[in-house]
Amino acid sequence: MNIAITGGIGSGKSFVCRLLEERGIRVYDCDAAAKRLMRTSSKIQSELRNLVGDEVCKDGVIQKKVLSAFLLESEDHKLAVNEIVHPAVASDFIHSGYSWIESAILFDSHFYERVHFGFIVGVTASIEVRTVRIIKRDSISRDKAMEWIMSQLPQDKVAARCDFVINNDGKTPLKPQIEKLLETVREKS
Repeated sequence: MNIAITGGIGSGKSFVCRLLEERGIRVYDCDAAAKRLMRTSSKIQSELRNLVGDEVCKDGVIQKKVLSAFLLESEDHKLAVNEIVHPAVASDFIHSGYSWIESAILFDSHFYERVHFGFIVGVTASIEVRTVRIIKRDSISRDKAMEWIMSQLPQDKVAARCDFVINNDGKTPLKPQIEKLLETVREKS
């Protein structure tokens, strides 16, 4: 059974995944895979240059600022980039041997339609907690952090589509929630 872990930027998905990995569960990281594939696939780089412009790729390196600005310009831009990158990521996951996957934009990007997931886990935190995490992690302004948060599906809509939700607000203990998650997954398997 494929299991997806999702949640908005700054919700703490990666931290939850590290806790799962401490328990021996390997989790495929969609963001890392997308970056790797954009770095190594001449096909993806060519398609991104055709879409965004030559400045998106310099000496075989994707220019994050250029791509980020393009993504934030419109929903159509985001969908167009997803149509280039996500089929490659889905194929890579399917052939990876992993059954758990971390995807921030599982629903936003319709990634869940590319791969069947038998169980979906949402990780949530308040907008204020998420904003502080993003500012600290990415060294960006509050406005830029909020722009990223607002560019994704609202957290309540994501949580409503999940089979299990982990509250990662920095106060609620995570370990009991992880244990309950693993128990629920075992029962479902």
